[in-house]
Amino acid sequence: MKIKPLLDRVVVKFEEAEQTTASGIVLTSASQEKPQFATIVAVGPGGMVDGKEVEMFVNIGDKVITGKYAGTEVKLDGEEYTIVRQGDILAVVE
Repeated sequence: MKIKPLLDRVVVKFEEAEQTTASGIVLTSASQEKPQFATIVAVGPGGMVDGKEVEMFVNIGDKVITGKYAGTEVKLDGEEYTIVRQGDILAVVE
């Protein structure tokens, strides 16, 4: 099954959260921070959003930083993805 985002939405897959601290302390899942680094797996076509023309500036495969609590989490074929608006992407990592 494939996810095809609509309008200005982007599907991202977050990197795994750190399991240990720099000093070697193992973290429980409750104390791990949600990762902000993600890879784009699908990009919507852009178009008219709220009466304004939206051009997409990101591409599939880009590494990006998103807001900590941005987007909607979905699970598809055992994989976890997050759907965010292009405006929720803070930066592209090069």
